Amino acid sequence: MNKKLTKSSFDKSISGVCGGIADYCNLSSLFVRLLFVLFVPANLIIYIILANLIPDSPPSLYKK
Repeated sequence: MNKKLTKSSFDKSISGVCGGIADYCNLSSLFVRLLFVLFVPANLIIYIILANLIPDSPPSLYKK
């Protein structure tokens, strides 16, 4: 099974980056968001870059 890192379409606050990372790593999205908030200066730049580089998840007929 090949998992691809994509932005989450159902677990998003801003653009779905943290939800996508959490889904890819099988972590809680709250935990990933807290990591981004704790290290704000560096992660703000990283978040903006990831929001532009990570592709959107394909549309699905159902939500998890």
